[in-house]
Amino acid sequence: MMDVQHGRPNMRSHGVRVARAHYRNWLLVVLFGGTELILFIVDPFHSFVGKDMMTNLKYPKKNITIRFWVVPLFAVLFPIVVFLAFYVRRRNVYDLHQSILGLLLSVLITGAMTDGFKDAVGEPRPDFFWRCFPDGNDVYNRFGDVICHGKKSDLKDGYKSFPSGHTSWSFAGLGFLSLYLAGKIKPFDRKGNVIKLCITVLPLIVASLVGISVVDDHYHHWRDVFGGAIIGLLVMTFCYLQFFPPPYHTNGWGPWAYFHMLEQSRTSSRATDATTATNIEARAERQQTQHRSGQNNGVLTGLPTQVNESTLELEDIESGYTR
Repeated sequence: MMDVQHGRPNMRSHGVRVARAHYRNWLLVVLFGGTELILFIVDPFHSFVGKDMMTNLKYPKKNITIRFWVVPLFAVLFPIVVFLAFYVRRRNVYDLHQSILGLLLSVLITGAMTDGFKDAVGEPRPDFFWRCFPDGNDVYNRFGDVICHGKKSDLKDGYKSFPSGHTSWSFAGLGFLSLYLAGKIKPFDRKGNVIKLCITVLPLIVASLVGISVVDDHYHHWRDVFGGAIIGLLVMTFCYLQFFPPPYHTNGWGPWAYFHMLEQSRTSSRATDATTATNIEARAERQQTQHRSGQNNGVLTGLPTQVNESTLELEDIESGYTR
């Protein structure tokens, strides 16, 4: 309990309590994770692709530089490592819990939205021609739409250009980390520390480079990257502000839940002190009442005693006269 008294609730003292208090949010994590998986598996809508559209869809097919399974490593795992580093230093389980929860919600909501848009829009990728016609012989139906004879998995992925999942995930995870670092190291404290600003902006630069790489690999159009970046940044900002104050806020270094806990502790302490003071006053008043009551009883009981003694003396005198 010593850590709690010094404003440092650790995992042992408050870990289970914090997790239970936010179990609904963890259910949302599972829900969005399942939704993202389903939307990733289903086949997207096949938008109309005519022959005159192929001019912008004949980019050569290349091996992608950053595989998608690599994105969670630097967009999710790396921020969690940073969160753990701050926990080791400050021992604040509220900060650790809220940062991990906010990050997961940010990434999974972004992922579900991104794949939902991909499936609904069905926009072809820049290298769609070679996915659809690997041999270079293009075929169209009587309406002018493509009749593809390429590999099924390539075609399924070929209709998922907008928005960019690489970019949206990167901005959702690394953007969250950027705001987290801004709240911790305070680059906006008006002291002109450019190093702090560079550290804060670095995750956003990495996310931007991811978006540039998928354009260079002919995997996405520029509009796909911009769309993914907007989705990731918007979702990330809303998720972060649900759990943390703005980075420029006085209390931007900690989560809302931590400050609510401190306020509840102060309120409970004041209520306990007030109750104790009331009990002491009531006890003192009872003691004074009992003391006054005892004095009054002493006066009242003394009078009959004297009367009885006088009565006895009169009886003795009368009896003497009688004798």
